[in-house]
Amino acid sequence: MGLVAILAALSGAIAIAAGAFGAHRAEGVAVEWLRTGGQYQLIHTVAAFVALRMEARGVAWTFVIGAAIFAGTLYAMAFGAPRWFGAITPIGGTLLIIGWLWLAWTVRG
Repeated sequence: MGLVAILAALSGAIAIAAGAFGAHRAEGVAVEWLRTGGQYQLIHTVAAFVALRMEARGVAWTFVIGAAIFAGTLYAMAFGAPRWFGAITPIGGTLLIIGWLWLAWTVRG
């Protein structure tokens, strides 16, 4: 499965760590950013592995990259990055939507 599988596995680990930190150490709006980022990242980690099993490597890459951008910007803000990082978050969300649409196109039939 290669590099995308390794990155997806690391993505899952990061999602769990972010969620745990949000649940036990974060305060204020950072809790929600970590929770949301972790949830979306973990869901799309699993989706990337499903896409790989379906031999839809491009879809898997789209999920991994989209989740990294979406969750990564939320994590960055939770740890003190300027709020304008939030303007980048929708790019990741758009990639996640594209991944789902691409998966639907792949399995049509």
